[in-house]
Amino acid sequence: MNGSEKRIFITLFFAIFNAILGVGIVIPLLPVYAKNLGASGLYISMIFGAFSLSRTFLLPYFGKLSDKRGRKPLITAGLLGYTIVSIAFVYFSSVEALITIRFFQGIASAMIMPATQAYVGDITPKGKEGLYMGAFNMSMFLSLSLGPLMGGFISEYFSLQVTFFFMGVLSTLALLISLIFLPPVNKEISVKYRSNEPPRWTILLSNKNIAGLFIYRVVYTIAIAVIWCFIPVYADEQFGLSSSAIGVLVTSGVFISGILNTPMGYIADRYDKKKMIIAGGMIVCISLFSLILADGFWSMLISISFFGVGGGLSMPPLMALAVICGEKERALGSVMGILTLAQSFGMLSGSVLAGLAMDYLELKYSFPLAALIMAGGLVLCMTYLKNTGNGIIER
Repeated sequence: MNGSEKRIFITLFFAIFNAILGVGIVIPLLPVYAKNLGASGLYISMIFGAFSLSRTFLLPYFGKLSDKRGRKPLITAGLLGYTIVSIAFVYFSSVEALITIRFFQGIASAMIMPATQAYVGDITPKGKEGLYMGAFNMSMFLSLSLGPLMGGFISEYFSLQVTFFFMGVLSTLALLISLIFLPPVNKEISVKYRSNEPPRWTILLSNKNIAGLFIYRVVYTIAIAVIWCFIPVYADEQFGLSSSAIGVLVTSGVFISGILNTPMGYIADRYDKKKMIIAGGMIVCISLFSLILADGFWSMLISISFFGVGGGLSMPPLMALAVICGEKERALGSVMGILTLAQSFGMLSGSVLAGLAMDYLELKYSFPLAALIMAGGLVLCMTYLKNTGNGIIER
């Protein structure tokens, strides 16, 4: 990686870190905030699900567009959208408005994520996919872990409106970093194979390796959605925890995943990626089952921390395989869009699942149900993914 490519990597790292840190600040607050506005469990799930719904429809389009037109225009447009959404959070406070705002926030995210991850893949040296994607993913995991922690303390000692203000400031900073330091479109690191028409996402999913990665990303994100959407409500109702304690709970798993991403990415470049994904998935399943036995803050913290270990072990090899598959298919942006689509679909499904569980069952049963879904998806992933060895996979 030469000096220009290092500058691009650092710019993308800090831009995404700031953008997602802003979003992460409100993650532990939205469920309780919506509940105080009179929202039912289903409406709470809709607030989270609206974000995923808009992403689900637009991710394949924006991923493919980044292959054809370049990465920077989508990244900067999406960050501008994040800034506008932050302002809207301050001025609108009904349940219906929250659902609408989250819908448009999902559109902005659909522009940013596949283009950013594909941009990192563009500049990643061959054979180091795990290391570089793991290092980059650390920006997302660490920002998502610090965000809830900051949001909990800001809300507790200041106000919810202040957290929305912070989100806007951080999103604006991310936009400025990208505008100033990312190379202009006509000088940016070449988007590989831009002259070719990228294949449709349905064709890409006929590749069994991509299908296996897609399945794992869906079920893993369902598990994340169940934790993010309703651990705050569960901890508040069942144990009466403070907003700062809830912030620590939501933070712990994501923080551990973030810390593990770089070393696990380094190992993924030298070890069988499929085995790492399976091992991480098994740890996630066990941690979800254990949440039903939680009797307070510390037992919940232990379970969620092990959830983070599972994610930190499985995601770097998964993203490394995504880069390899994207290069082989000459459609790196499209493949990243498909995996972000899987994440979006999983978040939507998981939030609806938890919402229905909250309204019609005991909320705690959503955790073992998510574990069963995770286990089923892991079996399918094992079936589709071929033995990868050091990462050189064949169709």
